[in-house]
Amino acid sequence: MDSVDLSVLKSLQEWQAGGLPLWLVTVVETFGSSPRPPGAMLALRGDGVAVGSVSGGCIEDDLVLRAQRGQLVLDRCEVVAYGVTREEAQRFGLPCGGAMRLVIEPVGKQAWVGQVLQLVQSHRLLRRTLHLDSLQVVIDNASRSDSMRFDGATLASVHGPCWRMLIIGAGQTSSYLARMALALDYKVIVCDPRAEMRQTWDVADTTLTGAMPDDAVLALQADATTVIIALTHDPKLDDMALLEALKSPAFYVGALGSQANNAKRRARLALFDLSSDEIARLHGPVGLDIGSRTPPEIAVSILAHLISCRNQPAPAAGATQAVNQSPAIA
Repeated sequence: MDSVDLSVLKSLQEWQAGGLPLWLVTVVETFGSSPRPPGAMLALRGDGVAVGSVSGGCIEDDLVLRAQRGQLVLDRCEVVAYGVTREEAQRFGLPCGGAMRLVIEPVGKQAWVGQVLQLVQSHRLLRRTLHLDSLQVVIDNASRSDSMRFDGATLASVHGPCWRMLIIGAGQTSSYLARMALALDYKVIVCDPRAEMRQTWDVADTTLTGAMPDDAVLALQADATTVIIALTHDPKLDDMALLEALKSPAFYVGALGSQANNAKRRARLALFDLSSDEIARLHGPVGLDIGSRTPPEIAVSILAHLISCRNQPAPAAGATQAVNQSPAIA
């Protein structure tokens, strides 16, 4: 579940305390070019307030107008299609040939909204199955091979867990990386045992710990939705974290530095109880080779590589070329 979908459910939960009718709109099928993929969600309130997105804007405008006019039903789900004809596609701003089908689901005081949010925040991977006629919702465990399914009678959507990012070091690059990662739905934990570095940390909605890096990695209990990035550029700190991170099932483990420094790092790691396969998991230099040199550019390169790895099969560890070639960080 990305940050946009999480904000949709959070809005629904907040609105449930009021008296206005609520709907959850979900994209269940797309044909041709569509602005948003299946699974995209929109929270809609009876007064026309909306959070989330199912298109580039025009379909949202139509849904808002229907809600304000009282044209959306409250006792069952509706399945609606947009862009079926060329004229309709042009009217709603869909790309040429694009069309989509939506499920409009009434949401009253049902407890499932809070249950899903609680489970996602607990890093549980779950499946929510909606029976369209009865509005019955069943929540159970999901596997990573599960995906959204719609058969006309039921809609099964997969939610959670939130991705986690442990950043070793509370420096300037870490600050930019943390801010950008929060926007991409990472729960960010920053570890720096140096008190003077922690004093200047000012990124809201992050967890800051003064634990030693290896202890922080162990306490995190990394899983396949965990990212660990070492950014102190101090071997005494970064290597401590990497020794534990590379043995964990973390999705991505990276370290700042030049090609030469990362070669030295791999040689140091080989002196400990790490296998060659575990050391090969290290992304160092971390990030994509986009010529980045400044802290915000380095943060962009790291997140760009994470997006690439999450959305397609990852290249072999070590295949990424250096992104930080400046002598200042060599």
